[in-house]
Formats: sequence, structure tokens, C-alpha cells
Amino acid sequence: MAVYKRTFTTYDGPVTTRSLRFTILTRYAFKTLLETRLAATLFTICLLPHVIGLAFIYLRNNLDMVRALGLRFPAERLFSLFSIDGAFFGRVLGAECWLTFIAIALIGPGLVSPDLTNSALPLFLSRPFSRREYVAGKFATLAVIASGMTWVPALVLVAFQVSLAGPEWLGEHARIVSGIVAGSWIWITAVSLIALALSAWVKWKPIAVASLFGVFFVGAAFGEAANDTLGLDPRWGTLLNLRATMNMLWAWLLSGDSVYMGAGGSEGIPSWTGLVSMGGFCALSLALLTWKIRSAEVVRE
Repeated sequence: MAVYKRTFTTYDGPVTTRSLRFTILTRYAFKTLLETRLAATLFTICLLPHVIGLAFIYLRNNLDMVRALGLRFPAERLFSLFSIDGAFFGRVLGAECWLTFIAIALIGPGLVSPDLTNSALPLFLSRPFSRREYVAGKFATLAVIASGMTWVPALVLVAFQVSLAGPEWLGEHARIVSGIVAGSWIWITAVSLIALALSAWVKWKPIAVASLFGVFFVGAAFGEAANDTLGLDPRWGTLLNLRATMNMLWAWLLSGDSVYMGAGGSEGIPSWTGLVSMGGFCALSLALLTWKIRSAEVVRE
């Protein structure tokens, strides 16, 4: 049938509400991820710290069973030395943050760069779909994945500990729940925005992945170099190290440590400055995304 003989009518199907329109991108991004084994493999690996933590909580609350198994040394001593408190959840989430970073580094760069490489972004923005909604849809994909690896299973650990130790334990460690949620979202927001910004600026996915690892390691090396070269005291250059900054925030949010002393006990940085550092990374990433995510690109020869 010739095109001019076709009868075209307006779309009268269901319409996504304006406030949830960004979830369209999230839904199709998940559909693409589920077609590969990468997401399932990463999700399984990233749950290992929580599985180990679950076993530790059970054995720590059942020392009589540990003794019955004949694990008197060093296992019994190990379980009796470490209590289930903010420091314990800080260790679990510290390891989980590193694994989540690897997962986002492998998944994140593939969310924006294909749209820019194939000039598909004008097709999105030519519809009733703003740049803010485009970024929100891509960010929500990483946020949902990272949430399933961080604060959601961590709250399961808390519930398991409460079921074994009783509600009195939760009363004594009330800040742990809020600290888990707040700290996880700080990490998820910072790493996800950095991954999206690098994906927008570096169109080749392998280079974007390498760039994200570069931000992680080069920033830490540059901060240490600044500390040693300038003789900083406190060692403010540590704030350029994403992992050290997040450890600082975990100690503050989960255990109430107002000053971060670091592994060597020499930093002496106020813990609240970690929020400033993470906020700076987020603001810079958003600025780069705003600059790059446009409906049309002007090429000058």
C-alpha cells in the first residue's frame, strides 16, 4: 500500500505520567542489562560481603555452637573479639562500596555513550522529554542496581541481628539504620554521576571504564602527593581519595567518629568534610553532564 493511502490516527493508548516519564529509560536499560550475564554475575559477587556478614552475625550470637564445633582457637576468640556494632557494618559496607564501584564502572559507561555515538540523543530530546529526565532515567538505573548491593541487603543484616540479639540491640545502635541508608545513597549518587559524566564525555566504552578507574586511583595518588609535597596537617589531600573519604563518612555515620584518623592514625580530618568532598564530585559531574547532554551538537571545522 502506498504511503499516501495510509490513514494515520493519533495515539490513544496509556500515557506515562509526567513525574514518572524518566522511568521509561530505566525500564529499557534494565531490559538490555538482563539480556547479558554481566549484571547477574556482578550482582552475585557484590552480595558476598553481606553473605559473609550474615554468617558472622549468626556465629557471633551462637558462641555455644562454635564451642560445640571445637573451634576454640582462633575462631572462638575471633568471634568474641568483634562485636556487631557500627564498626562491623562499616567494614561490610566498606568492602561493598569497592565492589559496587566495580559494578558501576562496568555498567555505567554503556548507558550514555551509545546514545551520543549513534546521535540518538536528539531523538530523545525532540520529544516531551527534558535533559533532566534523561539524566534521571540513566541515574535511576545505576541507583536501583547499587541499592540492591548496598543498603537493602545491609538492612537485612540489621533485621537478622535484631532477631537474634533482641530489640534492645537496636535501641543501643539506633544510628546504624539511618547511617546505612544515608551513607549508601551518598556513595551511590557520587559514583553514579561520575560514571555518567565520563560516559558522556568518553564515547568509547573501554576508555570510559578505564577513565573511571583512573578517577578512583589517580585522585587518591594525587591527594597523597599533595599531602607529602605541601606537608599538609591535617592531611586534606585525603579528601581526593573516594574510598578513604567514604570510610571517613562510614565511621561518622555508623559509629559517631567526628574526626577521621585513617589507617595510620595521622589524618585528623573532621568527618563532616567528607560530605563537602562528595558534594564537590557530584557538582562537577552534574556540570559536565549538563554541558554534554544537548539536543544538538555544533561541530566547528
